[in-house]
Amino acid sequence: MLDRRLHLHLATWLGQWPAGPGLHVVASQRRAKPAWDGRLRPALAVDTGQSAVLSVAPDRVAAVRALVRRTPARLLAALPEAVGRPEFCVHDGPFRWSVAPAPLPDVGEWTEPTAAGLPPWLRLFDRPVLVVRDPDGAYLAGAGIKRHDAYGHELAVGTVPTAQGRGLARRLVAQAARRVLDEGAVPTYLHERDNHASARVAEAAGFPDRGWRAYGVYPR
Repeated sequence: MLDRRLHLHLATWLGQWPAGPGLHVVASQRRAKPAWDGRLRPALAVDTGQSAVLSVAPDRVAAVRALVRRTPARLLAALPEAVGRPEFCVHDGPFRWSVAPAPLPDVGEWTEPTAAGLPPWLRLFDRPVLVVRDPDGAYLAGAGIKRHDAYGHELAVGTVPTAQGRGLARRLVAQAARRVLDEGAVPTYLHERDNHASARVAEAAGFPDRGWRAYGVYPR
């Protein structure tokens, strides 16, 4: 049975959930408004393998539905132009979630995203981020929480090259996931299909690949 929080997250994030068999193009005002980082996400989709919801701005529904009817095999390549953002890129990869993150020990400390020494991507967050530093205070790894809505929070993680291979990322993801669950939401994890390192982190942190897929149009 689908977790209630995940159901509410997908319904809120996409504009409709669940859907019947096949691909359903739906309208959502959220696709025309800035997302968590102040940038647009003009197309978002989640596909369970049996049914899918593709969310676009209301004024783009007709164009995207026509595109799906004409060239379903070329949907991803043509989607940026169909939603009026030909300069944007496409994300495509597994959609993962967890209600039972791996029982890995905590490794990071929560700190403000304005703290010294953090990489630019962590500064996009408006709430505390989870950070690992070396004994001298240098940044090694970090995780942030993308609070898409009250029910679903997506995790992002990164490690500097010199600290990779220590298991920091998986511990950060599991630790952040526990915080999301404590906040009453369900943690999600997305990555590109060919990002095998990120896939290994997700699996080790308790985010299995259930065969679901997420794709969409994102700023470069």
